Amino acid sequence: MVRHVAIIMDGNGRWAARRGLPRRVGHWRGAEAARRIVRAAVELELPYLTLFAFSSENWNRPVSEVVDLMGLLRRYLGDDYSQEMQRLDVRVRMIGDRSRLPADLVRIVERLEDASADHKGLQLTVALSYGGRQEIVDSARRLAQRVAAGELDPTAIDEAAVAGSLETADLPHPDLLIRTGGEQRISNFLLWQLAYAELYFSDRLWPDFSHADLAEALSDYRQRDRRFGALSSTA
Repeated sequence: MVRHVAIIMDGNGRWAARRGLPRRVGHWRGAEAARRIVRAAVELELPYLTLFAFSSENWNRPVSEVVDLMGLLRRYLGDDYSQEMQRLDVRVRMIGDRSRLPADLVRIVERLEDASADHKGLQLTVALSYGGRQEIVDSARRLAQRVAAGELDPTAIDEAAVAGSLETADLPHPDLLIRTGGEQRISNFLLWQLAYAELYFSDRLWPDFSHADLAEALSDYRQRDRRFGALSSTA
């Protein structure tokens, strides 16, 4: 059973370039695809979905593109989206470095989180200004602070302790990672959490990714034999 799907939404810029359109148009169409896939996840009864919306490395893009992306996030995560999440009973939360985001966007995110906090359906996590390495560094720092304060014995630090100090501590680790756009790497996304995830790479550019594509990825996952280091069940 697939409980948690994580998606690297790749290919917006190439989608636009192939059509002779500005990159910002590709990003707008990508936002529409994200909304479509959230609906699909609800229809497919997925319990958890995590979308990689903006990485810590994306801050290195041209200023004009970053400004466009911030504007897109304001619109995408605003009141209209909040109302749809209420209708779908989706709980929304954000992971990532909020300190680098514009203050008004942080307020929008916080309002969306608060408004959906009691929703019992799909648990949607949006990774904004997020980097997997930094998340692990932050986890180590929190554990070190507890040790320095005498709250934690260093010998008690194990995998569970590290996982418990990550931003995703209350989420199950992803069963399946989907990356669109034909690239085959995880790009500093959920590095700890993806240790045993199944990987699915699609050549479909993100703005074209559909309900049928998500269903196909889930079908492919169900045919795999997840062994977690043990022998195959058919061996």
